[in-house]
Amino acid sequence: MDEKRRGERVPVELKVGYRTIGAFITDYIINISKGGIFINTTKPLPVGTKIRILFSIPDIPLPFDLLGIVRWINPVGHSSHSVPGMGIEFLEMEENVKKRIEKFINQQLKKDR
Repeated sequence: MDEKRRGERVPVELKVGYRTIGAFITDYIINISKGGIFINTTKPLPVGTKIRILFSIPDIPLPFDLLGIVRWINPVGHSSHSVPGMGIEFLEMEENVKKRIEKFINQQLKKDR
């Protein structure tokens, strides 16, 4: 998966809501890249599941409402070194949303240096 990732991962702690067929769930994003997010959850959805993602980033008042797809999961107990959850790839992002996410990521990368 690492070689397919688009952009560097940035550690974050952002509340996320996601909608699946019949449910709305809230968890936390623990990292973000230009191409997607990793959601920390003990109940990851099956690979290939499409979801609506709602999250906000600091200094931007309106939340993003994006379509994503589960690309990989870390089930609970998979490894003592891995955090349980699921990797979500962003789908069909508008250019202005993509630019705001990239700006946030770049700001976080500068802070870490």
